[in-house]
Amino acid sequence: MVEIVQGDITAMKVDAIVNAANPSLLGGGGVDGAIHRAAGPRLKAECAMVGGCPTGSAKLTEGYDLPARFVIHAVGPVWRGGDAGEDELLASCYRNVLRLAQEHRIDSIAFPSISTGAYGFPIERACGIALSEIFRALDEGSRLKQIYCVCFSDADFEVYERILATFGE
Repeated sequence: MVEIVQGDITAMKVDAIVNAANPSLLGGGGVDGAIHRAAGPRLKAECAMVGGCPTGSAKLTEGYDLPARFVIHAVGPVWRGGDAGEDELLASCYRNVLRLAQEHRIDSIAFPSISTGAYGFPIERACGIALSEIFRALDEGSRLKQIYCVCFSDADFEVYERILATFGE
């Protein structure tokens, strides 16, 4: 049910992919830029109409030219040393994505490692929060049948695999 994969999130054939977005939702670097490029200009146009998204929240759009039907844009926190509510904001991101997935009857989803790129959140800490929220949703009866955590680098993949093993999957 929860699988760690290494690769390009924009190529995932799932109901929804999650975008590690910035608050404007209008694209940026890293996974955000890759998703916007792969989805095409209609994604940016819809995001402009959505009107942004606060940190810790998530919003759903169409997937356009992606193999995924939807994109769920999640705005994670910038790492400020760990004493500025970053853990709770990141957990809130995952909870909001999982809530939207439930509301929109999504069965399969692919997550990137939210906030660990340019936002500087420590990967091990972020991975633990991500997997905790994913497993909490599953324990609470989420309809999701397949959840992928998509890692771009070898190092991130190894961290996710190691931490997933502690959850008994």
